[in-house]
Amino acid sequence: RVLLVRHVYTSGWYLPGGGVERGEPARLALERELEEEAGVALVDPPILIGVFSNHRVFPNDHVILYQIPFGMWESCESNSAGEIAEVGWFDPTNLPPDATPGTRRRLAALTNSPNLDDYW
Repeated sequence: RVLLVRHVYTSGWYLPGGGVERGEPARLALERELEEEAGVALVDPPILIGVFSNHRVFPNDHVILYQIPFGMWESCESNSAGEIAEVGWFDPTNLPPDATPGTRRRLAALTNSPNLDDYW
């Protein structure tokens, strides 16, 4: 299963995530965003999948993708402050119809190919 979120301010299902604050290490941003958006707290270090260029959407932007298998996290209180409309767990080969194209591309690459495209 893969965790996806639906935001209140845009349509579609996304992988959880968000920006890295100034001076904040990427791993701490991951921990903060997972707790805020999905009510997930890490209990073990995440597995880095890759760093991908997102320049088509934002100049000089990169997306860092981690995997957090079952047993490496636990549920916690979400504090999304109204940002997240819904959280769901889905089979990566049977995503909801409104999963975003970027989410679909990345999950398809993760499940079908050992060679990931460098672009998000």
